Amino acid sequence: MAVTALAALHRKLFDETDGVKFSKLKDRLLAKHGASDRLAVLDILIGYAKEGQLLHWRNFLMSDIARLVEADEHAAFFAWALAQPTLAYWSVDGLLKSAGKDAYVPLVALAASGTASLEVRAKAVKSLAVFSRQPFDAGLPTDPGHWRQDSLKLDAVLAWQRDGCPDGAGHAAPATHASLDEPRTALEKAAARLEKKLAARRKQEQDLAQPSNWLTIASAADMAAIAQRWALPEHYRRFLACHSPLRVLIDSEQYFQGLNLYGAVELVKAQHGYAWNPASDAAIAGWPEHYLVIADAGGDPYCLDLGAIANGDAPVYTARHGAGAWRFERHADSFIDFLLEIAAA
Repeated sequence: MAVTALAALHRKLFDETDGVKFSKLKDRLLAKHGASDRLAVLDILIGYAKEGQLLHWRNFLMSDIARLVEADEHAAFFAWALAQPTLAYWSVDGLLKSAGKDAYVPLVALAASGTASLEVRAKAVKSLAVFSRQPFDAGLPTDPGHWRQDSLKLDAVLAWQRDGCPDGAGHAAPATHASLDEPRTALEKAAARLEKKLAARRKQEQDLAQPSNWLTIASAADMAAIAQRWALPEHYRRFLACHSPLRVLIDSEQYFQGLNLYGAVELVKAQHGYAWNPASDAAIAGWPEHYLVIADAGGDPYCLDLGAIANGDAPVYTARHGAGAWRFERHADSFIDFLLEIAAA
């Protein structure tokens, strides 16, 4: 019965001319047979990628094919697909997965190609970096589709090839403060709770070439630049110095647009558009000069009231942007309370 059902899905997939219906058939094929009949499903999807009548779906299927394939399977297909402009992007990962280090030569050639698209060349460099643990992708967006021409680091890639394509050490995790593991003060306990939330997020998705959702030790230069501009409450100053947010995004039902919690490296620039106009290099009229923006959710600022510092802390206020005038409301009685809230969000 299973073979009959699989054969029926095979026929329907190749006969279907409606993209939406094709998508549902493909999902059914993977859900029902992707594990139990993996090799047969691979043959079906590869056949469609080569000859299917819905041309855009040939490309979309490549990610599923790359996910299903295992070592030493269908390397010849991926080598062929690598030369097809519409199939090349996901063929990069498929070839690495099936051929391993034997994929290095064609992928370096693809990265250096003068005819392949920038997106495909960037994908080759990114995937080579991940597979070989070399730093070709350091500091670059996780999605190579966002890379620029000067992001490719071809000189480094070609030098690596000349050296025999050695394995690298990978990217080191950002440095964190020891108190996250053994918190003692109220601030440290709040930061540790937030770190626990962020660690769960990192476990699901993390690219150490462009690390995100970390609490890190700030640089002395960043803290000095901040100290020149503001007299911060001690709790917040300590938080930035020891637990500076690095691309921290709180995504929850409460913050459905995502809450960006700023770190020391971006705090000065984060005031642009709120307190400061970088074009005129002047303060923006109507902004309370004692409000420091420490986070935003969809452009709505969350501000520490530096005019109400008490016992080393200060309240947090927020307002909706685009309302014509700022109407701030008290959001949290202290920065520590704000940290606890977003840790629980």
